[in-house]
Amino acid sequence: MAMNVPDSEPGSDPSVRAVAALDDELRRRMYAFIRGSATPVTREQVGAAVGISRKLAAFHLDKLVEVGLLRAEDAPMGGIARVGRRPKVYQPTDLDVRVAIPARQHDELAEILIDAVLTQAAGEHAWHTTLRVAHQRGHDLGTATLERTRPGRLGADRALALADTALRQWGFEPTRPAPSRIRLRNCPFHPLTAKSPELVCGINHAFLSGFLAGLHASGVEAVLDPAAGECCVELCAPSVT
Repeated sequence: MAMNVPDSEPGSDPSVRAVAALDDELRRRMYAFIRGSATPVTREQVGAAVGISRKLAAFHLDKLVEVGLLRAEDAPMGGIARVGRRPKVYQPTDLDVRVAIPARQHDELAEILIDAVLTQAAGEHAWHTTLRVAHQRGHDLGTATLERTRPGRLGADRALALADTALRQWGFEPTRPAPSRIRLRNCPFHPLTAKSPELVCGINHAFLSGFLAGLHASGVEAVLDPAAGECCVELCAPSVT
């Protein structure tokens, strides 16, 4: 299963760069015009739509291409060949721009629930199906982390360090109140947790348990330990519990 893992550095997040580019009102108007067009548009068309010159339009269009909001290509040849360079035309990309602080993973929760509906076996309770799917998706993330880092045999301390890095990218905002414990200060599924704490916390616990299993982190376990304003799960060495 594909995992939508965020970029590790905030400055490399495409959504952040896109939002920064759209902070300019003129660029927002240009982008809205292009998104509303049924066909790719030229610099002249964009400039005329917002009341600026072709040259200034080209400058702003290049910025929107740079951050991934637009795609530029040569205009297709018409029925009559013309001498000279073909004009550039612009159209939106499929970049999905969303910025949340703190980070949220509502898409991941939705995918878990959809996969549960699609894979529920005959006679299997929906609750058990959902936890099974959540565990598998967490396992996929743990396996991907293990393959990427190749840490060798993991002791508890090294496993917690790897978990800290991976879960930080997922928006869990981990902290280490003790060397053998990780508290997760943020729930990426909030505020949906409030609608069904037992279900969403169960999904979170299954996901993180699966992550540790995929990481082969046998010296660490995910335990339910709800705290106000934090994730309901913490990771720790079994001796701590």
